[in-house]
Amino acid sequence: MNVLKPHLQTTVFTLLAAGKSQHEISRITGIDRKTIRRLNESFVAEQAKSPGVATGSTSQIPPLRPPGPIRQSASACEPHREFIQAQLGLRRNFTAIYQDLVDHFGFGASYNSVKRFAGTLIEHDPAQFDRLEFAAGEEVQVDYGEGALTRYPGTDRYRRPRLFVMTLRYSRRSFRRVVWKSGQETWAKLHEQAWRYFGGTSAYVVLDNLKEGVIKPDLYEPELNSVYAAVLAHYGVVADPARVRDPNRKGTVENAIQHTQSTALKGRRFESVEEQNEFLEHWETKWAAQRIHGSTRRQVEAMFQEERAALRPLPLQGFQYFTECERTVYDDTCIRVDHSSYAARPAPIGSIVLVRLFEHHLEIRNLQTQSLLRTHPLAERPGSVILPNDERPFNPSRETHRILAQAKAIGPSAEQLCQKLFDSEGRVIQRRLWGIVGLVRRYPRRLIDQACAIALRDGVRSYKQIQALTERLLKETLDAIDAPVQGELALTQSHPLIRGGDDYADLFTLGARQSAALPSTLEELP
Repeated sequence: MNVLKPHLQTTVFTLLAAGKSQHEISRITGIDRKTIRRLNESFVAEQAKSPGVATGSTSQIPPLRPPGPIRQSASACEPHREFIQAQLGLRRNFTAIYQDLVDHFGFGASYNSVKRFAGTLIEHDPAQFDRLEFAAGEEVQVDYGEGALTRYPGTDRYRRPRLFVMTLRYSRRSFRRVVWKSGQETWAKLHEQAWRYFGGTSAYVVLDNLKEGVIKPDLYEPELNSVYAAVLAHYGVVADPARVRDPNRKGTVENAIQHTQSTALKGRRFESVEEQNEFLEHWETKWAAQRIHGSTRRQVEAMFQEERAALRPLPLQGFQYFTECERTVYDDTCIRVDHSSYAARPAPIGSIVLVRLFEHHLEIRNLQTQSLLRTHPLAERPGSVILPNDERPFNPSRETHRILAQAKAIGPSAEQLCQKLFDSEGRVIQRRLWGIVGLVRRYPRRLIDQACAIALRDGVRSYKQIQALTERLLKETLDAIDAPVQGELALTQSHPLIRGGDDYADLFTLGARQSAALPSTLEELP
């Protein structure tokens, strides 16, 4: 029972003796009705033990009349109980019911009277929650929240980073980190950091259906993000996504996030996420882990020391992260990744395979079953072909015949060069051959054929070198076209073949004399 001051107790007993109702006494004094009810029950019990004698502060009660049980005054709505119940069955609200009572029955009481009376007629089914108990090391729960205001790098503005929390279900020990940007790889790396922080992994991890972890929510077979699924498989942990719109399944981590935001981070600002993470780790160790948990009535750190022995050991090496892409297997049995070719057998020609790119190698997997088909080291330079000689197909395909037909249309040298390259390297050379015959879109066929002839003579096999030869022949041809012809040569006054002016004058004079000595007509000739 709440202990009231003597003068308040006297006021309550005086009003009770005056016949005031519990609701009216609460309105006048501001004392809760439950407290008034307990005061009345206590006084009645004392009176039963010692009739006519009051003890304690009750001795100050004026002797008006002995207060009996609290009398509940009849509500003004009581005569209309059946009507109100019928309207509630139609799911009408309190305001509509009050308006109908006034219009049809001349109801004179207030709306609050209808609200209080109708509220007692509504049956409320209390929400039931089953408290799940887990063994040590059996389950962890993870989720995202919002961190405290932090200065965004390179600016003067403060923003809230994402707060990642992983909580052990048995001991309630938590790992907390803030990050600016989240993605599939960041989500998985935060899990690894948390497991290293705890010193082991659990059997299950319960998460929300966010895109970083679950691509397609499903009650029976949820589709996990491939990177996240691979990380869980590497650490031997099974994912248990909560049902959509059912956050109570991971209520432990929800409470941990709320506890972090309201207690540790409320009203704080940080200059960097590193500073905030350092504070969160300090707060977890000094305060959160040392608290007595409300449900178990035990210290969190003590329960964590018990659970640590039950955690599964970590693998010797961390997870190697990768990116995924899809590629088509060409008719040379290879796929193309970053301008390099990689053998894809036993994947059939024309099929689509899944490629996982790691830091130093790549994996080719079946798209449907995810089974591993081939593994190759990454090529050191673009244009490389990683294909064993015994896997190279040398039989011409329809694509090969199309290439050779186009080379024949260019010229005999082009056809001979393409045939020679195909015979030496097989179908894997077809990309280079497509480049050679594709030069007709920019250069004349005659120049391409001349470049191929030079390549045959000099043993050139590179498409880029053949293109450079064609470009050089084109430039020489254009220079020859632009060269001035003889009739357009500039006049000159001095040259070894040009004699002096006096020589030409003597020559003209001699010619004139000889012309004068000749007969004037043919008859004068002997």
